[in-house]
Amino acid sequence: MLTVTFSLVAVFLFSSCLAETYNLSYQLLDNPNGLKHYRLNVAVSQSLYEYYKDKNHRLSSNSDFAKFVTPYSLKPIAENLWKIYTDDEDFANGVLMIVHQIPYKETLPAKYPVETIVENQGDCDLFSYIAASILKAGGLDVVLLYYESEEHMNIGVHLSHKPYDVRGQAYYVTYNGVQYYIAECTGDNWRDGWRVGECPDSLRYASPHIITLENCEQIAPGQVTASYKTLAASTITLTASSSYVIQGSTVTLFGKLSPGIQSENITIYVKVNGFPWTTMDTVKTDVNGSFTYTWRTERAGIYYIRASWSGNDDYAGADSTIQNITVMSVFFVLLGVITIILVCIGLFIFLISRENQPSLETQPPEIPS
Repeated sequence: MLTVTFSLVAVFLFSSCLAETYNLSYQLLDNPNGLKHYRLNVAVSQSLYEYYKDKNHRLSSNSDFAKFVTPYSLKPIAENLWKIYTDDEDFANGVLMIVHQIPYKETLPAKYPVETIVENQGDCDLFSYIAASILKAGGLDVVLLYYESEEHMNIGVHLSHKPYDVRGQAYYVTYNGVQYYIAECTGDNWRDGWRVGECPDSLRYASPHIITLENCEQIAPGQVTASYKTLAASTITLTASSSYVIQGSTVTLFGKLSPGIQSENITIYVKVNGFPWTTMDTVKTDVNGSFTYTWRTERAGIYYIRASWSGNDDYAGADSTIQNITVMSVFFVLLGVITIILVCIGLFIFLISRENQPSLETQPPEIPS
């Protein structure tokens, strides 16, 4: 009885928690020597953050580093950088300005870029994953550079020309005949920090492992929001046609995005029986910002479902509250029905048997004459 009560309370609290949006901002210059300032605002939905927290973080070999590069989820940042930069060198230096603003802290295990952005701290490999993700999303050819003996990581970027803004000699590595200029991602001085082509003294003669990004993440369920404007808040609602269903039946989800924008992608996330969050599907909003999704329940269990929108240039993304749906196993439902029927039959037989028993009449005592 205690376990059942606790489970119900836990489910209620889970569904009642309001989703959080994480907001950050980064300073940018129009070029490393420029005077024009920009502020890039970035918002991350809680659902996207938890999606990456639940993903596999295991590293089995050096090639696994590439899976932490997530271009699609950070693509809005790259798109906004191209709005102020027209040259790939300036673009790369803009990316370095961003990662140079994240506080340094040695971190284990490895984390995905969305996690590092939200937690606003990391070390060389985490900063390298962010930089490589944005650069690749922006269309540049980039590799990870892992210095095993030095226990360090940075990146290499292929440019259309030799770096113009490098202070001193430009350093690069060559892979398959392509020159990749060193880009050091650590450092807390975003204005005068490392520029593409510059290399720390301790790494100038090192021989890094060059990790290409064929195995990087190709698609993600959502994206961060990025804009030079102050992002307005958005909301998204979600309700279900039923909270308790039998396995094999259908459930319809109803939701609405505010502002009511048409043809926006809504990601539906699902978490089953304590397993990690995964994507159920993606649907589009109608002319009023509403959406529906019909889902056939194939497995029994407790399902946690929420809807998420990644936002746009004007609005930060949003998550719905979590809906709890209990899918009951057909076997246990039938077992319960059979048990109830047997109990009813037993009760009926018991009542009939009592009615058929002869009644014992009490004889009055004889009075002696």
